Amino acid sequence: MSDILTPTRPALPVADLQRDLCVHSVTSHIVDVPTVRRHKLSSLSVAAQSYVIVRVRLDNGVEGIGEAATLGGPRWSEECVEGIKATIDAHLAPALTGVRADAFELAGARLDAAAKRNNAAKAALETALFDAVGRSLGLPVAALLGGVVRERIPVLWTLASGDAGQELEEAEAKLAARLHDTFKVKIGAQSAAADLARLGRLAAALAGRARLIVDANQAWDETTANRCTPALAALGIELLEQPLPAWNLAGLARVRARSAVPLLADESVFTPQDMLALAQAGAADAVSLKLVKHGGLLGLRRVAAVAEAAGVGLYGGCLLESSIGAAAHLHAFAGLRELAWGCEHFGPQILTGDLVTEPLHYADGHVHLPSGPGLGLVLDEEQLRRYARR
Repeated sequence: MSDILTPTRPALPVADLQRDLCVHSVTSHIVDVPTVRRHKLSSLSVAAQSYVIVRVRLDNGVEGIGEAATLGGPRWSEECVEGIKATIDAHLAPALTGVRADAFELAGARLDAAAKRNNAAKAALETALFDAVGRSLGLPVAALLGGVVRERIPVLWTLASGDAGQELEEAEAKLAARLHDTFKVKIGAQSAAADLARLGRLAAALAGRARLIVDANQAWDETTANRCTPALAALGIELLEQPLPAWNLAGLARVRARSAVPLLADESVFTPQDMLALAQAGAADAVSLKLVKHGGLLGLRRVAAVAEAAGVGLYGGCLLESSIGAAAHLHAFAGLRELAWGCEHFGPQILTGDLVTEPLHYADGHVHLPSGPGLGLVLDEEQLRRYARR
């Protein structure tokens, strides 16, 4: 741990440091990175992942990077990369100029005053602020958030082609390479009967060698969920993610009361207030934490705190981030006292190319927290140019 926390630059007088850490400029870039295979959710399918990469430069010349991810345009949430970039350039970047980068709460208040919601855009900017401050002080982002409890996190792989044969081949390859032994299966794009048949084939072939969870991405109604959860339990499915529409907390609570499979909430929880309402309704056993939902590292930790206070388990969700967005999540997850369900930050592995010089390290079913100051990453300028949207 000591090599992570050793400062990489001499200490500055306090007055100089305060001036040194002010935001000088913000730039943003849209990139589109193809995926190694089509990724299908209940309501969308993508063959490339789009990001907005932000770069925040401080008066000291240090630059921090952040990332906003979306899936298939404004369909998973209301944000799309085109809108994220436009909002950053026109409204959010001006609100940060001249602000001390280490005044994280003040910066967040300025962003909230400049634009409602726009959580993914704000998360990218806040990540870049943390990265820049960490680089300036020689500290990892995790240290700025309070330090680490763990330096590697259990990580699953998502099966989402919709073809059981292809998915079995993919799972077998991950098991053989000792990369993943837990798999999340995306369901809801087909009929419930077809999904159960597909899951039955996967569960039989992987029995005793892998764990399975499923994600319906809001595709079912309450009747379908109640009909299917006994079958999921019989197949050994360990977790069911967001079976009902995000608004239907009462329905989720009723399904949970009847289900032997624990429920994971995702789209139902963006804000701490959402998390409080979910907990009060008794609508889930765990919650999926994502920077793009919670507006940044601090917002994610606030949602996690409400969940912990209510006895709701924590799960590290993803939106197919590159190593940049995934690393930001890992720095937030590393300091959580409990992360019972691990995380799903496999995103960099599904891309045909990454945006950093040294991608994240995966081994033995875990992803490792990067070491070094800030996020612990170096932006690959050549790859950024290669995938930049023209």
